[in-house]
Amino acid sequence: MTKPEVCIRYCPRCGWLLRAAWLAQELLSTFADDLARVSLEPAQSGVFQILCGEVEIWERKQDGGFPEAKVLKQRLRDLIAPERHLGHSEQKGLVGLS
Repeated sequence: MTKPEVCIRYCPRCGWLLRAAWLAQELLSTFADDLARVSLEPAQSGVFQILCGEVEIWERKQDGGFPEAKVLKQRLRDLIAPERHLGHSEQKGLVGLS
């Protein structure tokens, strides 16, 4: 089975490269064996969007800002490995994919 790919689309003019790179590192640290890659893609002004394949797992305007790392990890986990436990960052009752 092909491993999923995550793409973080960010606005470079807004100064969001470091935030995108940090979140990429967080996802790769947690899901190193589960992902094919995490890529960073410069996008239009104001865009901060995270996709797993074609599925949007975060969108700045829709989700009300930037994700906390643990929330993003839970959303990705729910999509690619729902049976996986995330250890200390696990929290019941967080909002999943809508």
